[in-house]
Parts: sequence; C-alpha cells; structure tokens
Amino acid sequence: MIRLVLIFLPLAVSSSNIAKEVHASDKEDSAEESSWIMPRTAYGAPDFQGTWSFGSRTPLQRPQNLGSQTTYSEEEIREQERRMRLRLDEQAAPLNPERVAPEAGAEIRQEADDAFLAHYLDPVITPILGEYRTSVITEPADGRVPANKAGFKDFHAIRQERGMGATDGPEGQPLSGRCLIFGAAIPSMTPMMMNPNLQIVQNEDYVVVVTEMIHDARIIRLKKMHHNDGINRWMGDSVGHWDHETLVVHSKHFRPEQSSSRMGFRVSEQFEVIENYTLTSNDTIHYSFTVNDTEAYGVPIHGERTLTRSPPNERIYDFECHEGNYSLAAILRGARVTEVRAELGI
Repeated sequence: MIRLVLIFLPLAVSSSNIAKEVHASDKEDSAEESSWIMPRTAYGAPDFQGTWSFGSRTPLQRPQNLGSQTTYSEEEIREQERRMRLRLDEQAAPLNPERVAPEAGAEIRQEADDAFLAHYLDPVITPILGEYRTSVITEPADGRVPANKAGFKDFHAIRQERGMGATDGPEGQPLSGRCLIFGAAIPSMTPMMMNPNLQIVQNEDYVVVVTEMIHDARIIRLKKMHHNDGINRWMGDSVGHWDHETLVVHSKHFRPEQSSSRMGFRVSEQFEVIENYTLTSNDTIHYSFTVNDTEAYGVPIHGERTLTRSPPNERIYDFECHEGNYSLAAILRGARVTEVRAELGI
C-alpha cells in the first residue's frame, strides 16, 4: 500500500520537553516527576516493554458542535464520566425476557452480548499531557479528519464503480469480519473500545508491538533504515530510530484494503505514518502520530494519545477470531441463495 514518496516531517518533541509541559500543567506532581528515572534496557535505550492499553474515552475526532474548543474543564469531565457510568449500568441490566420478536428482515445486533464482549471501557477519561482533550486529532485545527481530495477514490469506491457489492466476494466485507486486522491502519492510532491491549517487546535491533486484536505483531526495524519496496503489508512496513528518548517510527506500504472512514482514515498508496513513543512515567507513554497521504488528503493529520500500563495481572490473550471461519462463508452463501431465489421468483 506503492510509489516511493519522500516526506520530511517534524520529529516528536523530546521527553524533556514533554515533561516540562506536564510540570506546567500539574505543579503538584513536579517533585515526584523530577525525581523519576526513566527505565532503560541493558543497552541503554528507554524500556517500553510490557502490556499497555490504548483504549480511550477521548474520541478520534472532535464533535462538530464544539468548534474550536480543544479541551474540557475538570467539571465537564466529571459530568461526562457520570453519564458514562449511568449508560454502563443500563447496558449491564438484564434485557426484558418478555420483549417481542424483531420484525421480519430487521437487523439483529449484539446488544445482549455487549457486556460479555467488553464493548466498553471504565468510565474514566485519561488526560493527554495534563489536559482533557476534546479529540485525539490536534491538526487540522478543527480536530477532525479532513475531507478527501476531489477525485480521490479508495479501494472500496473503485470496487463499487466496477459494480462489485459487499457480498460479491470476501473483499467486500470488513477486515475485522475476515479476521485480518481490527482498527485503523495502525490500531493504536484510534481509541478503540474493545480489547484495546498491546504488548511491546524490544531488543537492540527491533521493537515488536503485538496488538491483542486480531493478534497482530508489527515488527519495527531499528538498524535497517530503508523500507522494503514493492511489498504491501497489513499495518505497513515500519522502520524506527531513537531521537534522544523518543522512539520515532516511520511506516509506509500499507494495503489499500485498509481504507476505512469508519475506522479512522482513508488509505491510498501514498499513505504514510510517523509515530512517536516517549515514556513520561513508569506507567504512561505519550504517543503521537502524523498521517501524510498526498493522494487522499493533501494535508498532514496529527494526533496525540496517552497509553497506560496495564496492571501486572493483565496479560495479552491469544485472540481467537472465528468470524472469518464461519460468518464470512455464511454471509456469502446467504447472498448466493438470495440471488437464486430472485431469479426463480421465490
């Protein structure tokens, strides 16, 4: 996901600058933070290893009614958390066993399974550099993914132009249902609500980021600083380097099937991502990204997140995805039966 395009991006601020910003926003923690010693590996690099959560109640895009408002007050956050808690209580309540059956042809979703499937996070909003942001995206200034450039057509739009529907083949179905990938082009860019867990393992030559859903391992090369041209990959081809205390990762060559406005970003063959990982405490990583896609957007998209370390007893599970084994075949089989019935006038 590949023509070679050189894009020069500003690198992430160093961890010292991030620390200064945190200190300025929260003076009560300044003494503790100034005495904090960054953990390091045996070869001297910042040690990111462990299990982390990238879930967040902060949305990827700013609600349009907020306009240019970039942050919430403490009072607004507490009220949002109160309303979230009420919604979770309602979700956890038993469904009425006397409810009537759905109408014929109605869409049956998984409301009864929501609590079991963990389609929710604790009703707590995590600050980003000491601020309660209204969106993960900080650039453009409206906090939203910009409109596509005129004339841009992604993988799915081209399929539709060719008369290929969602059930004409497996390619028309969501990647998550096909057990291929879940989330954005790089899952940790978006604040997922379901199993938003990842594990980081590193040595002197590589950093590996394993995402629980759908058990994807992204290998980031630290010594081989050129990309493997001609090979499109899920989550792209990633190379990284250290900028002082920050791990900077450059990824390109994504697969065009990863294009999804629902999951965050449209993807063309020019799609590239710069990520920055900086430890800000033993339990937090300041994570930022910049998306560049000259074909789809034409302007950079910048976002910032806080990754939080999971408790020691919380580990990455072996994620068994069965939709691609059972549901996909049933969906396509049902579509063929529907076509045959239509031809026979049944």
